Amino acid sequence: MSAAAESLFAQGTCALEAGDLAGAEAALREAIVRQPTLAEAHANLALVLERAGRADEAEAAYRDALALAPQAAPIWNLLGTLLLTRKRRLDAEVALTRAVSLDPASAAAWTHLGLLYAATGLERLAEGCHRRALELDAGHVDAALNLATLRLRQGCWDEGWALFERRRWSDTLAARLPLPRWAGEPLAGCSLLIGAEAGLGDMIQFVRYAAVAKAAGAGRVGVLAYAPLVRLFAGADGVDVVVPPTAEVAPGDWDLWAPAMSLPWHFGTRVDSVPAALPYLRPDPARVARWRAVLGDAGRRRRIGLVWRGNPRFETDACRSLPSLAELAPLATLPGVQLVSLQKGAGEDEAAAPPFALLNPMPDVADLADTAALIENLDLVVSVDTAIAHLAGALGTPCALLLPDYNVDWRWLEGRADTPWYPGVMRLFRRPAAGRWADAVAELQAELEAALAI
Repeated sequence: MSAAAESLFAQGTCALEAGDLAGAEAALREAIVRQPTLAEAHANLALVLERAGRADEAEAAYRDALALAPQAAPIWNLLGTLLLTRKRRLDAEVALTRAVSLDPASAAAWTHLGLLYAATGLERLAEGCHRRALELDAGHVDAALNLATLRLRQGCWDEGWALFERRRWSDTLAARLPLPRWAGEPLAGCSLLIGAEAGLGDMIQFVRYAAVAKAAGAGRVGVLAYAPLVRLFAGADGVDVVVPPTAEVAPGDWDLWAPAMSLPWHFGTRVDSVPAALPYLRPDPARVARWRAVLGDAGRRRRIGLVWRGNPRFETDACRSLPSLAELAPLATLPGVQLVSLQKGAGEDEAAAPPFALLNPMPDVADLADTAALIENLDLVVSVDTAIAHLAGALGTPCALLLPDYNVDWRWLEGRADTPWYPGVMRLFRRPAAGRWADAVAELQAELEAALAI
């Protein structure tokens, strides 16, 4: 490697690690100009392009790297994971099996191959790959979490929750809270602060454990809430105090704290013992009345709220979100219904010029407390897998949940049309394997037509 190319490669790699994608791309491209045969520069350029969302260019760069270094197992592994995210499963299998054959001691390659098998429904093979990865590296966090989500989706929650405790994304919160972390000891007389982690939907799902903690003897229960949830959680069962995200927590404010998603583990939750007394969120009645006035008189029509997009920053959003609002157009043909947008953020612009009759109150919605009060005035919510589906379920409002055929979240289990998290109010409509969203929407439309005819 020439000195100039080596220097530029090091500069680009440092910029990549620092998140400076533009700087990394410039340095790595210049390194390749100086030394076109530098496979590592092509591979790192591919990583830059992948993180920048330029998947076609990233794939080309990975293949350039492999043309120069065809025995480089880590590059085959990276190419395979990129192809997996692009749903090119056969191509991904070629790359990932190549990575494993070249380096059978690579825990990363084994667990990525396991992700591929899980995505294609070959769960026994997937489980074997994840377990092999952990045999090779017992401390491999990604392998532990991949096995955790597989076991949770299978309903094997004893092992699943235990493995899920290996996650590290609550470490930052732990560093901020000068409190002992709850390890499952008796809560009698203790005060417990539930820490915020993961997304808005996760917090809505797991805030139910505040009431469980109170029933277990906790004297005072608080929840550290993201800003959009602060007013909403003031009406949550079992919550005595809502702590805003900017508030300082001092030693002695609480006896113990626990990440929200550790509570099912501590309370021994299994599929047949989910705490699911609905509703456990209760919107302010005055706010409900305000939104009733905003919506106006629906007459004898039934109001159906629609959500078609999730947060685009979520890693699997491309799988769960609908391509557009137009996918839900068949619901506009239902007799005696009024469709209402519940879409906020990405996709909200489509409601401003909808392809069918759609009431859009969302420009005046400030947070999820407003959305909850709005939902209280609806008969049904139709949603993709995002926070609003959890909100409807927690409110006890009927919800039709549209699920993808790929990368389905663990919490919805396998092959079920219902869910123990929101029994009696949530119905799951799964996109058929290799099918279209239109197929799931058509199934929902048919069920609603039958229900409306009663």
